[in-house]
Amino acid sequence: MTLVPPPADVDADVLGPDYRVETISLPPDDEGAVVATLVTRRPGRPNGRAVLHVHGFADYFFHDEYARWWTDRGWTFYAVDLRKYGRSLREHQTPHFVADLSEYFAEIDLAWWRITQRDGHREVLVSAHSTGGLTVPLWAHERRPSELAGTVLNSPWLDMQGSAWLRSPAATIALERLGARRPMQEIPRRVSEVYGRSLHRDHGGEWDYDLDWKPLESRPVYVGWLRAVRRGHARLHAGLDVPGPVLVMSSARSTFTEPTDEAVRSTDIVLDVEQIRRWASSIGRHVTSVAVEGAVHDMVLSRPDVRRRVYGVLGTWLDAWVGPPASGEQDDERGHADDGDHRA
Repeated sequence: MTLVPPPADVDADVLGPDYRVETISLPPDDEGAVVATLVTRRPGRPNGRAVLHVHGFADYFFHDEYARWWTDRGWTFYAVDLRKYGRSLREHQTPHFVADLSEYFAEIDLAWWRITQRDGHREVLVSAHSTGGLTVPLWAHERRPSELAGTVLNSPWLDMQGSAWLRSPAATIALERLGARRPMQEIPRRVSEVYGRSLHRDHGGEWDYDLDWKPLESRPVYVGWLRAVRRGHARLHAGLDVPGPVLVMSSARSTFTEPTDEAVRSTDIVLDVEQIRRWASSIGRHVTSVAVEGAVHDMVLSRPDVRRRVYGVLGTWLDAWVGPPASGEQDDERGHADDGDHRA
């Protein structure tokens, strides 16, 4: 299989010379022009396959280690910064706001076209984290692309965490009514910087990323946006039929009440992992759910020993359910894919 070289108008990315970035123009909305951004890292020895990654809330793609894990195995790695996030955020926009999660389908569709039709990949796996882990199953259920080889969800947001009242019919009705009347109303909430500080290199963490694109204190939550998320939850709870094998990974434990430093660095303090495991089977007919002890919310940003276990789970699942590339695509996918620092 011959893959198409990258187009000449693709620029270097903020992550360095190993990454290329291209802007995807989208139809304007009420705030004006809208774009998404596709980031690409190509392997030294491609196996004809690709992975497309979708980030979570108040986030963007900066996960160089995760991308290298894939390219070391011959997969071409793509990541999309959705509209109004990260590289795609413009000054005239309200960060992350959409009225329905299906609005994101446009940029996923256009990224998918570039990966499969323009660049020639016949097998594509989709990866997503947190809120992206809700959007992607909704997209895959509706679009059902023939090239979809599997889905990997890292701590997907599958239900509303917190008090049971927040998930009650009364709360749903109130959110629907207020969201229709005042979608841009901000929901008051107290957000700690403790998770962000535990990750960022300047505050005691391991990772370097742009704090304008991924703020320590997260982002405001608007009524209309939360209504969109709850509608997505309802569609998933009714049952999706995402084709192909699905891997759902979460931490083994969540901590919400005044987490200690150790809990911040070894549990999910953002989402309820019991909810993730409860609703994982609603995604499709072939779902593997795995809890990893010591993982944080974004599991590939956990401590090094925990990351090794996370990558070990991912590698085992790939071998078992996705398998090697089709005959003739590459001599041997594992032949050059030294696990290196990622060995479980």
